[in-house]
Amino acid sequence: MSDAGINQEIDLYTWATPNGRKVSIMLEELALPYRVIPVNITRGQQHTPEFLAISPNNKIPVIIDRDEGTHLMESGAILIYLASKSGRLMSLGGSLRWQQLEWLMFQMASLGPMLGQTHHFVKFNAGKSAYAEERFLTENRRLYQVLESRLERRKFICEEYSVADIAAWPWISRFEWQEMNLREFPRVMDWYVRIAERPAVQRGYAVPQDLPVPMPF
Repeated sequence: MSDAGINQEIDLYTWATPNGRKVSIMLEELALPYRVIPVNITRGQQHTPEFLAISPNNKIPVIIDRDEGTHLMESGAILIYLASKSGRLMSLGGSLRWQQLEWLMFQMASLGPMLGQTHHFVKFNAGKSAYAEERFLTENRRLYQVLESRLERRKFICEEYSVADIAAWPWISRFEWQEMNLREFPRVMDWYVRIAERPAVQRGYAVPQDLPVPMPF
């Protein structure tokens, strides 16, 4: 990308959710200029015809890159796009790139959907389905253990800080909603704190609501 392209503003439609925070953290890490358009999902703003026109699935986040004439929904696709645009936080080729894609898909297919169901049944609808609570709390623990095993002898999920970490970290940041004690997963805890201390992560977490990063101590 030319410098002129990099300097153009990106519109970010988002809310304070793990998927939304993935993209604001990525934009902060890349130091790309962007404008935030809050979409308050607690008030149903994601269902307006105007938002449906840019997000057919009625979900945040969405970006519009006016320099490229591109708009994208789906947080994983947006992370790949921003990495490609900037040439950073994702390997350009080789086995490391495929590892990063593999673990990005792990977040998209497993970590996000399963932890999200925990938020629904355990955090917001406790007592309505004992079966669902047990199922998703058990799956939480299994997924945390997958991440714990992956982080053996690694500081980051794929050798170096990348889209794989940026995708997973905001979901783990809601460990309290998931009734998870990070002290039971010491590698995950070290990884979590290491990323939480990054200034760009703290700035991205505060978009669009100025909230502090949760710390496990």
